[in-house]
Amino acid sequence: MNILMPQLGETVAEGKITQWFKSAGDAVQPGDNLFEIETDKVSMEVPATEAGVLSEIRVPAGEVARVGAVVGVIGAPGTPVSAAAAPAARPTATPPLAKAPAAPPTGYESEAALAPAARGPIKLDPFFEVRTPERNFGPARLAGGITVTPLARRLASEAGIDLSRVRGSGPHGRIVARDLENVPPPAARAPLGEGLSGGQIKALYDPAGYEEVSLDAMRRTIAARLQQAKQTIPHFYLTADITIDRLIAVREEANAATPKDRDGKPTFKLSLNDFIIRALALALQRVPAANAVWAGDRVLRLKHSDIGVAVALDGGLIAPIVRAAETKSLTAISAEMKDLAARARDKKLKPAEYQGGSTAISNLGMYGVREFSAIINPPQATILAVGAARRQAVETADGGVAFASMLTATLSCDHRLVDGALGAELLAAIKALLETPVTMLV
Repeated sequence: MNILMPQLGETVAEGKITQWFKSAGDAVQPGDNLFEIETDKVSMEVPATEAGVLSEIRVPAGEVARVGAVVGVIGAPGTPVSAAAAPAARPTATPPLAKAPAAPPTGYESEAALAPAARGPIKLDPFFEVRTPERNFGPARLAGGITVTPLARRLASEAGIDLSRVRGSGPHGRIVARDLENVPPPAARAPLGEGLSGGQIKALYDPAGYEEVSLDAMRRTIAARLQQAKQTIPHFYLTADITIDRLIAVREEANAATPKDRDGKPTFKLSLNDFIIRALALALQRVPAANAVWAGDRVLRLKHSDIGVAVALDGGLIAPIVRAAETKSLTAISAEMKDLAARARDKKLKPAEYQGGSTAISNLGMYGVREFSAIINPPQATILAVGAARRQAVETADGGVAFASMLTATLSCDHRLVDGALGAELLAAIKALLETPVTMLV
C-alpha cells in the first residue's frame, strides 16, 4: 500500500516531513503513527491505516512533498526492504558510456521519445552534453551560432547575465559554467516592470555581510498569497477614530465582577479585542451586504459572521476563525479565542478552524502602532486593522477641550464587492457598537 502525503486543506499544496516514527523494515499496525508533517499552517502526525511492514521510505525527514505524493510504502509481512528506503549513494565515477542517464536535462526532449530505430549509443562529455547519432539533447544554440550548456544557461539566468557578452572556453567556443565566474554583475536597475533575481540581489552585497536563510513552507505561502492579494484585489481604505471611554469602563467593570476560582483567580478576563470581535460580528449582521466573499464569477452572501483574528507565530501568522461570533457572548468569544490562539502557536489547528471566514481583524495596538492598513485575505472582501488606544485632546460639544480615549481603525475593502458607501456603512456600524458597548451585552 502506498503512503500518500495527506490533503490538509484546500489551500495546502505541500507538506514537510519533520520526522519518521518508524524505520524501513519496522512492523506497523493500524493507528500507529508513521510520520509527522508540517505545513505552513499546522503540524500533525499521520497514522497507518493498514497492518504490514514499512518496506520503503521515499521522502526522508526534512524534505517537502506535494499533496498526494507517495512518501512511503507498506508491504505485507515478510516483504523485503526496498533499496529506495536508504539514501542513494552518490556516483563516484562516470556511468558506463552505453547507458543513458535516468532523465535528460530539464527542457530537452526525452530520449525515450525517440523511435526505437532512432536510438543509438549515448556519449557523455565533460561539458554536460548528451548526444545520440541522430539527436542532440545538450547545449542550446543561441543566435550567432553560440552554444551554451544547460548548467551555464541556468546560472546565467539566475545572475541576469547576457550570454551574448560571454566568450566560451568549451569545445568549439561553447559557453560552460566556469566562463561565468569572472563576468561582472549587470547594472542594479532592472528593466521597467521586472524585479531582480535572487542572484542579482546577492551580487549587490558583500557575501561576508549577510546570512542566507531558506524560506520555509509558511513564509513561501504567506508571500505568495499576499502578493496575489495585493496584485489582484482592488483595495481601498476607510479610516475612523473611535472614542472608547465607555468601552474601557464596561470592560473594567465586567472584569472586576468576574467570578473567582478556588485559588481566588478570575475565571475570565475580557480584552479590548474580544469587544472588537463581537462589534465586527454584529456590524456584519446590521450590514448584511458586506458579509460576503468574492467567488470569481459570483458573490457568496454569508448568513453568519465568521471572524478571523490574526495571530503572530514564529516566522509568520495565521488567522483562526471564531464561527458565528454574532451568536456568542463576550465571555464565550474570549475563551474560544484564547484556545484558538494557543493551538495556533503550537500548529495544532484543523483546516476548518482557519479556512473560509467572513472577514478578519489585525490588531497591532499591543505594539504601540497607532494606525495601519492590512491586506485582505482572499476570498474575504474586508479586513479591519486596529491601532493602539491613546489619550487625545478633543473638542467638546460646548466648544471646550477634554481628553478622551481613542483608537484608530482602518477597514480595507475589495472594491469588486464592497463599494465606498457600503464600506463606510459597515465601518460606521462598527464605530457605533464600540462607542455604545452596552448594546453588545444583549
